[in-house]
Amino acid sequence: MHELATDDHTARSALPVCRPGTAADARDFAAGFVAALSPELPAPTVQNLLLLVSELVANALRHAGAVTALHLTADLDSILVGVEDPSPAHPQERRPDLTGRTGGFGWPMVRSLARDITIRPRPCGGKILLATLAR
Repeated sequence: MHELATDDHTARSALPVCRPGTAADARDFAAGFVAALSPELPAPTVQNLLLLVSELVANALRHAGAVTALHLTADLDSILVGVEDPSPAHPQERRPDLTGRTGGFGWPMVRSLARDITIRPRPCGGKILLATLAR
């Protein structure tokens, strides 16, 4: 298992930050975040969150070369997933490869899971992708 770099900014509205090296690291971080939520999330919502986090981080690692931060926040209505990476390029929709060789399934899956997606440039370069999941 890879070691996670985390910062807990409790003084700033309990915004945990993770710098995952793999999608599995991101899922572990998200599972820990979910375990601390009250009221508990329904199992399908947890599964959707873990899948969303996994796809966003895997895509950033594959196409941008790194994830500089993964943020998770929640309110009574939604969960916000923020994935920062060093590339200014936005995700591109491409035709899924049914042979399984080149992928193309992740971004459509992210778009179907998220209620809303926003992509903004970061002041120091790169971008942050914010995806909202219904709670």
